[in-house]
Amino acid sequence: MSRLLKFNIFRFNPEDNLSEPHMEEFVLEEADSMTLFVALNRIREEQDPSLQFDFCCRAGICGSCGMVINGRPGLACHTKTKDLPGEITLLPLPVYKLVGDLSVDTGSWFREMYTKTESWIHTEKVFDPNAEEERMDNQKAVEIYELERCVECGCCVAACATSRLREDFMGAAGLNRVARFLVDPRDQRTDDDYYEIVGNDMGIFGCMGLLACEDVCPKHLPLQNQLGFLRRKMGITSLKKIFKK
Repeated sequence: MSRLLKFNIFRFNPEDNLSEPHMEEFVLEEADSMTLFVALNRIREEQDPSLQFDFCCRAGICGSCGMVINGRPGLACHTKTKDLPGEITLLPLPVYKLVGDLSVDTGSWFREMYTKTESWIHTEKVFDPNAEEERMDNQKAVEIYELERCVECGCCVAACATSRLREDFMGAAGLNRVARFLVDPRDQRTDDDYYEIVGNDMGIFGCMGLLACEDVCPKHLPLQNQLGFLRRKMGITSLKKIFKK
């Protein structure tokens, strides 16, 4: 016999002056292989069409359906109700601007982060559309690909204690992005150039090393390794700057 699931869902519409933050209860019969994505769509279709939450691919690729699930950031489409207790509490991701209910604006945060980290290849080479594609060592290409798998769901930032305390902190997503370009042989920036971006409390030295970011990453990115790599790299660069004076 299938369970009756009780959902406690955060409700608030910041565009409505009469709306106040509150939790609303919904009851739904569990189905085989049901995910939170399916459950939320059923609640919206069968019980309350005003419920706001984000989704797109339902395959863990777009990162749109990030939310706090029983206290832990995660993707609704990746989370099966059979792995959860009968009572489920859903909240919007913190840090980001609330759009309504479970929907938040991660896009603005990521655009600002990409600007801060100068998230593009810096090179003095002139682009030649007729030239062959620049060759790269296979192992190096794999390293870059591994760091490019981020789906920008925002879960790592939402789970980060520093991000909760400081609005200017880049978070694991931003630091991972910097590491991606640091290992790219096509990028001609120096360690000093990267130090100007992340060698501060806003960057790698603001990380407290709690590693909740890696714990909640739905793509299982090696964030611990990258944070350690950046900390060592920027620490050595800092010492070189001191001894140069």
